[in-house]
Amino acid sequence: MGLLAYLKTQFELHLLIGFVFVVSGLVINFIQLCTLVLWPLNKQLYRRLNCRLAYSLWSQLVMLLEWWSCTQCTLFADQATMDRLGKEHAIIILNHNFEIDFLCGWTMCERFGVLGSSKVLAKRELLCVPLIGWTWYFLEIVFCKRKWEEDRDTVIAGLRCLADYPEYMWFLLYCEGTRFTEKKHRVSMEVAASKGLPPLKHHLLPRTKGFTTAVQCLRGTVAAIYDVTLNFRGNKNPSLLGILYGKKYEADMCLRRFPLEEIPQDEKEAAQWLHKLYQEKDALQETYNQKGVFPGEPFRPARRPWTLLNFLFWATVLLSPLFRFVLGVFASGSPLLILTFLGFVGAASFGVRRLIGVTEIEKGSSYGNQEFKKKE
Repeated sequence: MGLLAYLKTQFELHLLIGFVFVVSGLVINFIQLCTLVLWPLNKQLYRRLNCRLAYSLWSQLVMLLEWWSCTQCTLFADQATMDRLGKEHAIIILNHNFEIDFLCGWTMCERFGVLGSSKVLAKRELLCVPLIGWTWYFLEIVFCKRKWEEDRDTVIAGLRCLADYPEYMWFLLYCEGTRFTEKKHRVSMEVAASKGLPPLKHHLLPRTKGFTTAVQCLRGTVAAIYDVTLNFRGNKNPSLLGILYGKKYEADMCLRRFPLEEIPQDEKEAAQWLHKLYQEKDALQETYNQKGVFPGEPFRPARRPWTLLNFLFWATVLLSPLFRFVLGVFASGSPLLILTFLGFVGAASFGVRRLIGVTEIEKGSSYGNQEFKKKE
């Protein structure tokens, strides 16, 4: 193991990275709070500023993937599709099988210049999570309770507000609604059978309401739907902790573009289109498992330096006073002050670990288990 690889495994460095992310995030959230005064005066300026503030936070996570772990992301697509990326509003459909699938999606957003303006349909519980939920709130992210009867009006209103968004926007949709587990897959396929739908081997049955509503509300704004099917070479199952420890992965993403005009306007027909799309995604996953490659021409968009430079900026601003403070604490010789500081370090490490835990599959949402519980 080389020196750099060894350093990447050290808890002290992880704690410093977490410190930079958390403190810079709180500073960014405070600045976002101050920008609220701009909303009634100049809504588009507010949005442009918050896109860049969100970029300053999210790009730190992308930096871990691109520069810390040096994970390689390869797109399989055609040249015409590649030429349009980042140059139009789009809905991005992703599979939800891995702990870091969101990070791979953000990496592609970053490389095509839309990381700060990327949107998601997020569960309402995340609104209470510091940094993540708070940043999304200022970005006009649509939050939902995952009960369509209660969510319908909120989701429609939130999506319609994005119709005049000034930056190129990617709306990231995980149509399965929750991450893939064997238990959820078993229940999902029982539901599929009851509805007369073909079984899926590698995906859960897609939830169509969010998709059809997004298409209806963003029609006229969004130019296309991009379907992304993600897999990792070597049958790897990466985690955010693995990324933090500097493990390198190779992510392959099959990318297909569908002009929005091809999506039926009728809700039932649009839902059928989505089910057909997931049958195709399942076939793509099966092909990848057998051949180790997706169809299409491979592209490796170059990583940009901005994520690294942004992190170095925050590290310089925040770590210098931290080091001076720590030296002052230990130089004081006060047992109470030293113990208080060590207690703070312990609490900070616990907080960072809890934030990482949000991404872990085994600690993910129970959404999708309702039918299972009924059968129990």
